[in-house]
Amino acid sequence: MMNNEQQQRSDYLYEQHVTHLTLQGKRPTTIDGYSRALRRITHHLDKSPDTLTTDDLKRYFAQLIKTYSWSTVRIGRNRLQFFFKYLLQRN
Repeated sequence: MMNNEQQQRSDYLYEQHVTHLTLQGKRPTTIDGYSRALRRITHHLDKSPDTLTTDDLKRYFAQLIKTYSWSTVRIGRNRLQFFFKYLLQRN
């Protein structure tokens, strides 16, 4: 379970993500979808998104594939890629 410091870090990154999307001129529905993807993975893995490893992501998406269509999983992956690429500057 995330401690208070990790939760604060996660909340900060979430707000930065929303701000970044807004400054890029994304539509409110797009911002909602992208931020929802970030909230889901953070909640599911109970980790701040900046601490997620490649193995964490693989486990998460392997679980999603069991309950969602591949196209839905791919959309979620693309939304999270934006966060990792533009906010965390990670591939």
